[in-house]
Amino acid sequence: MRFAIMGSGGVGGYFGARLAEAGHAVTFIARGEHLAAMRRDGLEVSSIEGNLHLDSVDATDDPREVGEVEAIIVAVKAWQVREAAEAIRPMLGPETLVVPLENGVEAADTLAEALGEAHVLEGLCGILAWQEAPGHIRHAGVSPFVRFGERDNHPSKRGERLKAAFDAAHGVTAEIPDDIQAAVWSKFLFICAMSGIGAITRAPIGVTRRLPETRELIEAILAEIAAVARARGIALPADAEARALHFIDALPAASTASMQRDIMDGRPSELESQNGAVVRLGREAGVATPVNALIHAALLPQECKVRGGGESHP
Repeated sequence: MRFAIMGSGGVGGYFGARLAEAGHAVTFIARGEHLAAMRRDGLEVSSIEGNLHLDSVDATDDPREVGEVEAIIVAVKAWQVREAAEAIRPMLGPETLVVPLENGVEAADTLAEALGEAHVLEGLCGILAWQEAPGHIRHAGVSPFVRFGERDNHPSKRGERLKAAFDAAHGVTAEIPDDIQAAVWSKFLFICAMSGIGAITRAPIGVTRRLPETRELIEAILAEIAAVARARGIALPADAEARALHFIDALPAASTASMQRDIMDGRPSELESQNGAVVRLGREAGVATPVNALIHAALLPQECKVRGGGESHP
């Protein structure tokens, strides 16, 4: 298949590299020093699943140069999805699939609104990875997986074809869940809890899951998210919160979430798409979310500042 990777950092860089290693035609959309390094030296992936170096990659900062592709993996930050949707239009053909791998639960809605329902699958991924240096991706934890499916859960040949493409790639597990919406919210449970607790404490997950006081906060975040999901008609499994906590407990002790790292480094973050979204979606569903509201409020002044908004809301 011919793929375009919109956002070639830890997530997009890793999965795009594995697809290219498997023989698929992959174009990476990147910018700045990362783009320059890929054009000059290729793409290096240091991974617990086995290292990989692509000596030569197709990479550009202009989607108009790419032409139509069969599948677009959207792996930008959640707050960049709307802008990304407009940028990828030149790569869309009549049958092009668009699959979001963002943290959060609203990326597919945003893409479908901008590009049309027919193009968009629901999607999610699991991986602990980041751009360690220009042209270099570091995968340090979690056995990488992608899950995707039609937004109404009907079986489709195009979904199976996409799964076959990922199945051919080393270091990736691909799955089409029976209920993709429940899968997206199940992933959101643990990543939002991990992001929120990490961002307000500035501590790795090994510390916050061990201390009784912060572990109680993690459990409260999970309970609020699950309540919002169920109020919105998401068929979460009865043990979804326990599964999320088990996943958190299994992470390497030094693990941090990308939202936490962005906040600690003074960069714009996914606050509004994670804990902020819990508060907003909970309000719409009539569900109280006091712990997520506190996290959101505590982090909001810094978020406004780094976005240049002073005291205004981002």
